[in-house]
Amino acid sequence: MFVITTRNFLPDIGGMQILMSDIANNLSKYKRVKVYADFSENSNDFDKNQKYEVIRIKGFKFIRKFRKANQIQDFLLKNKNIDGLISDHWKSLEKISKNTCSSTCTVCLIHGKEINHPNGSPLNTRMLNSLTKSKYVIANSVFTKNLAIEKGVDENKLVVINPGTDIVENENLDENQAQKLFNGASPKIISVCRLEKRKGLDKTILALKNFQSKYQNFKLIIIGDGDEKENLKSQIKNLNLSKNIILMKNINLKMKNSLIKLADFFVMPSIKVGKSIEGFGISFLEAAKYGTPSIGGIEGGSSDIIINGKTGLLCDGNSHEEIYKNLILIMKNNNYKVFGANAKDFAKKFSWEIQIKKYITLIKKN
Repeated sequence: MFVITTRNFLPDIGGMQILMSDIANNLSKYKRVKVYADFSENSNDFDKNQKYEVIRIKGFKFIRKFRKANQIQDFLLKNKNIDGLISDHWKSLEKISKNTCSSTCTVCLIHGKEINHPNGSPLNTRMLNSLTKSKYVIANSVFTKNLAIEKGVDENKLVVINPGTDIVENENLDENQAQKLFNGASPKIISVCRLEKRKGLDKTILALKNFQSKYQNFKLIIIGDGDEKENLKSQIKNLNLSKNIILMKNINLKMKNSLIKLADFFVMPSIKVGKSIEGFGISFLEAAKYGTPSIGGIEGGSSDIIINGKTGLLCDGNSHEEIYKNLILIMKNNNYKVFGANAKDFAKKFSWEIQIKKYITLIKKN
């Protein structure tokens, strides 16, 4: 049996939510899985349709982490047939006792920004202390592994396993409804992410204002929520792009995937903002499996999934001029169609059927 502790889980929208839900789903094909996750809106409807058990923890954030840790400790104490404990974040391990973590093979995932704290700082010390409880530390990219070594994580514990994706043929989508949302736009552009500064959307919107002079009928649908939402709404209004750019929050997984599949390309030119940086970019992989190429940022680990000039384009997300050049380039000679076909083929290497066996093999080594 596998136990998962996570702060990020569907139906909340986001790359981490997709990743942890996919791990639970694919592990459940091999053994029983029990997930301890934070409560979220509409989670009851989501949970009852899964093949694994989900325990939702309610309450204020500070209290919630203690409740979750106590429940996990009690469960592992009473059950000795646990193959492994998988954590989405070092903070999810922080309140679980070292004895509990030592009672099974404990692995902790790292992604980039959550470990990027100055060496010797309180957060760096907390992170390192928490990761000492894990048998293995799984980095989502080579970039993240190298960053972890720089921040003092034991190199002998580090293993790179890229996030996976489910390759589903003839998936039940709602493309007719998605077409209505795009409403005959050309090109059709999509972005799915947490609305925060490091996603590079503000510079993207500036670039799209220039792009509009050549492609008046473009439409960008941004799916997500976050601190930058109001700023982005104001920017869209001030640039008179309200007919071209739509912000969406409450959207189900079926519609999200339908919009990604129908889009001509995905855009999220991530940048480094303070300590915050993109470790991999799961959303790029989710787009690639539908044959949708991406424009991503040169900062961080995006190059693990975007092969520049083949499956998409990489650029400096701090420069709206460079983003604009890439928007024009991806449209030139229908490059997005060629990149999209390459991206779909490349995504097969990240199939969960392949990636989940890496987790199982690693845990069995214990």
